[in-house]
Amino acid sequence: MNIGLFSDTYFPQLNGVATSIRTLATALEERGHNVYIFTPSDPRCSKDSDALNVYRVPSLPVSFVQDYRAGYVFSPFLVKKIAALDLDIIHTQTEFCLGMLGRFLSSNQGIPQVHTYHTMYEDYVHYIGGGHIISKGMARDFSSVYCNAAMGVIAPTRKTEQLLKSYGVIKPIHIIPTGINTSHFRKDQYDPAEILALRESLGLEADTPVVISIGRLAKEKSIDVVLRALPALAEKLPEMKMVIVGEGNEMENLRKYGESLGVSEHIIFTGGKPWEEIGKYYQLGNVFCSASVSETQGLTFAESMAAGVPVVAKRDECIENIIEDKVTGLLFDTEEELPELLYRVLTDATLSAQLSSASQQAMEALSVEAFADSVEQLYQSILDSGERPRKIAAPAIPLVMGVKAVKKISRLPRKLVRHSREKASELASELLSSTKEK
Repeated sequence: MNIGLFSDTYFPQLNGVATSIRTLATALEERGHNVYIFTPSDPRCSKDSDALNVYRVPSLPVSFVQDYRAGYVFSPFLVKKIAALDLDIIHTQTEFCLGMLGRFLSSNQGIPQVHTYHTMYEDYVHYIGGGHIISKGMARDFSSVYCNAAMGVIAPTRKTEQLLKSYGVIKPIHIIPTGINTSHFRKDQYDPAEILALRESLGLEADTPVVISIGRLAKEKSIDVVLRALPALAEKLPEMKMVIVGEGNEMENLRKYGESLGVSEHIIFTGGKPWEEIGKYYQLGNVFCSASVSETQGLTFAESMAAGVPVVAKRDECIENIIEDKVTGLLFDTEEELPELLYRVLTDATLSAQLSSASQQAMEALSVEAFADSVEQLYQSILDSGERPRKIAAPAIPLVMGVKAVKKISRLPRKLVRHSREKASELASELLSSTKEK
């Protein structure tokens, strides 16, 4: 099969969606399929840094989400180039810029579209105008409309499936958890001397108890909940440190919050790290902790467990298929429980070893092979059905993202819409000129 994956985020951005896409693409390629990834350009990528099958669309930074970029030019040249790939399946991994391009190509060329719903947008509306421009209801309606346009929808967890049904999604929903490449995270893949050197580079002793947090630093990740547990934990275990690996809008706020709690000397921010290095950063931790309930797949929980690092997490449906309380991890319901749970894992060597062993065994069942099998079977069943989307003729210029649509969805201020329209006109003129030259 020729498969097109369309995403608004990909490496070098570090998040669960990027990891999921790379895992899927690699597994499908190993099965003999041709996989092409379409994603926004990133200034951190050189022309030679991407694989040949990664196509970068011109993009602009998104001011309200750090290191996030939005693809903005879908030229006739790009559409023609993608058409030449003769895609059998379009698999969108976003509902926005690149997702709209994938949706357009599906309708324009009659290619079946599958969609993975990665993000519960109602938990993210605070990024735009503090939640006053886009409401949670609008986010639900938009998600429903987009998913119902696809021929099949993938939900990483049952929680996501139930959420989409509550939104009004009537298309078939398939629960397919993202697979984990456990070999990338296993403890035996790393030289103890290398981990010790990494600890020393961060000012940690070999025996310093470490609470590790890895992922995007964003409000919805609830890292502040974990920070509030540190004063009580540090009182009982003064030598403990919390290492926070990741980048995002909340870094400075979290730094200041740690100072206000009087625990800044216990917190180390490393910033974002390349995916290739993330495996060894998990090995810094004696316990992985997260209070997020906005996850759709909980990849960082699974990665930590594959690394043999015990997990303490807020109880939530998104991790029910990953963590069994008191067997493969410890779950808390209230903030008051958290300091004691962390203290137990950090000081009880027997408990820590039991959780580590059980979690590693559990993650072997969440294999990349099972993930790829399920997705491949879904693709094939759709192709075998013979059903195809009704072709819709393309406009003369697919243009920049439609300003009218943006205005309807987000109710942006008129001045901003007017500016966007003027910018779109300028870009369209440039595209026409460049197309004629070619």
